[in-house]
Amino acid sequence: MAEKYFITGIGTGIGKTIASAVITEKLKADYWKPIQSGDLAQSDSLAVKSLISNSITNIYPETYRLNNPLSPHLSAKLDGIQIELDQFKLPKTENHLIVEGAGGLMVPLNDKELILDLIKYLAIEVIIVSQNYLGSINHTLLTINTLKQHQIAIKGIIFNGEENLESQDYILKYTGITNLGNIPVLKSISKSEVLLAGLNLNF
Repeated sequence: MAEKYFITGIGTGIGKTIASAVITEKLKADYWKPIQSGDLAQSDSLAVKSLISNSITNIYPETYRLNNPLSPHLSAKLDGIQIELDQFKLPKTENHLIVEGAGGLMVPLNDKELILDLIKYLAIEVIIVSQNYLGSINHTLLTINTLKQHQIAIKGIIFNGEENLESQDYILKYTGITNLGNIPVLKSISKSEVLLAGLNLNF
């Protein structure tokens, strides 16, 4: 049975796109980035496409392509548009689907709605990407707690980058969340590294 997962992070710049590429390659899933804010010539969709080896994955076009590398609500405002939830439609596919968010849960889409609301609207399971740094336990627990408060199903958590077993063990024991594995630091961020990194994940 094909699964659909929304990839969110505990913040910005913690490796959602790398994690999305690794999961997409491992599952030979399709990929969709609903909102690209800035870097349109080097978008996350293009990055994932460049890291995929299999011939099955389809990359679906973004719903919103915004010109400025800012929060989606502000980038949209500068582009003279407003992001609306009813414009988002999950791609129709019989394959697994990986949906990559923008930033963390509380990133604003417009004056009233957040990435959290987009996840609720799409109604698919969430995979959390965490990274070990000072404060990451707090950010990870807040993310997990928010998802649970809103009764959003969590598939599990992926730790990206250098391991900190003390922090990871605390997060897992405190929350009871499923550990989907660790993505090691990728030296060259190549197709072969992405393929090998998927071997560390538990799906």
